[in-house]
Amino acid sequence: MPHLTSTARGAASTDLRVGFGVPGIAHPLLATAEWAELARPGAPLHWVVLAVGDGPGDRPDPHCLEAAGRLRNAGVRVLGHLDVAYGARGFGEQVSDAHRYLDWYLVDGFYLARCPTERTALPEVRRTVATLRALLDGGHVVFGHGGHPHPGYAESADQLVTFSGPWSDYRWSQVAEWTAAYPPDRFCHLVHGVPRGHLDEALRVARWQGASTIYFTDRAGPDPWETLPGYWDEIVSRIGPGVSE
Repeated sequence: MPHLTSTARGAASTDLRVGFGVPGIAHPLLATAEWAELARPGAPLHWVVLAVGDGPGDRPDPHCLEAAGRLRNAGVRVLGHLDVAYGARGFGEQVSDAHRYLDWYLVDGFYLARCPTERTALPEVRRTVATLRALLDGGHVVFGHGGHPHPGYAESADQLVTFSGPWSDYRWSQVAEWTAAYPPDRFCHLVHGVPRGHLDEALRVARWQGASTIYFTDRAGPDPWETLPGYWDEIVSRIGPGVSE
């Protein structure tokens, strides 16, 4: 069964404003309706990741600039997608990508995909984040670990993705005990293959594990995030703007 951290955790989470973190919709030319839907006023979105390929691309893309602008006008954070490759990508490559995202798309922060989890990689990640924050003059930084990292990572990011994977794993997942020292707005869960009939159960798991940013989809395949879930309208209405979960 899902790990229930404590009565206090569950009680605190009932006052939680749950919202979506969208990890990457397909290019606006391929997913025009999806990008328009994300920009609809009132959608409970915490952030949306903009990826042109696996990063900012080789040149400015007017379609991506327009899509990002619509989201910002709707009050939604747009994050640039930086692939850390579990520490294999160098500091210079990541900073170069960050500059292009800022110059071309005016992003509000960064999503560090495939972020390492081990303690030994933490100093280099901290170095990268310090540079990103200087470029952003603040901004929002999300570590896309996909699992629970060493707790030291929580001191460098605004949010940590502590689960990314299929519903078959999520429904039996357990939360690391150290996360109880932080508020739910520090954590994000991304779950694919969630059947419509299990949405309530998935929301309960997120609540008890203390994650206020979620993305649940019924999609599967190599990239389940590139289109919105088939039940998007339903899950939006369940959460709603400003509605506690």
